[in-house]
Amino acid sequence: MGTTHVRHNRDADWDAWPVTDYLAENYRRLHPCDIGVIHHHAAVYRQIAPGSLARTLELGAGPNLYPLMLAGAASRRVDALEPGAANLRYLRRQLDRGPDASWRPFYALCRSLDAALPESAAEALRPVRVVPGTVDDVVPGAYDLASMNFVAESVTEDAGEFTRICDAFVQAVRPGGRLVAAFMERMPSYRIGAGPLWPACPVDEAALRAVFAPRTSVLRIARVDKDPTLPEYGDTGILLLSAERPAGPPTAPDAPAPQG
Repeated sequence: MGTTHVRHNRDADWDAWPVTDYLAENYRRLHPCDIGVIHHHAAVYRQIAPGSLARTLELGAGPNLYPLMLAGAASRRVDALEPGAANLRYLRRQLDRGPDASWRPFYALCRSLDAALPESAAEALRPVRVVPGTVDDVVPGAYDLASMNFVAESVTEDAGEFTRICDAFVQAVRPGGRLVAAFMERMPSYRIGAGPLWPACPVDEAALRAVFAPRTSVLRIARVDKDPTLPEYGDTGILLLSAERPAGPPTAPDAPAPQG
């Protein structure tokens, strides 16, 4: 019997990520799942005094602007770390020219939930700096808050690599720093449009707890139901996480999370 090749992050051509198709499928209108994610993340940012975070991270930013917008009141600098050439071009264009009109309802919802956000989306994005790089470039302890949305579970089929990405995400913040994240629930490897198959690691709440409980404190995991207005990616919904990096010595991490 032949062995099944498990694809890793390095095996995918992220420079060729189909930005136009991805935006068309997911972000050209405000979907119910977006509303759920924005409500969750905004509740985290509302707890933070405006301008009190010197530097925050969006790990694997992609072309999704609303996580960057949500940080626009709390953070004085937001590093949008992104490896893919197509995503980097899109992010730079959005910052240089102002966000596409399709992002207006997203930002209107963000601002309705966090009155500290500035009047315009362009102003909210002003602290953002586009940083080419991968998770391996993250300096441990460099950030007051780290955000990650649909990244660790969407770039590898290997549970061990998923765990390592999540560990780097936690280590990115200083002790006591905050973490906020969203994960596709139980999503297998997937396609955008008619493009190639991209690697993914299906995870559930138990898998997230196995990874994050030993590494964080104040861990909370919520869920958004599967969104029928999105294309069929094989997922069962979205898992939402908030936590802190412990101020004291961490406990020993568990083994890599099982695939759901």
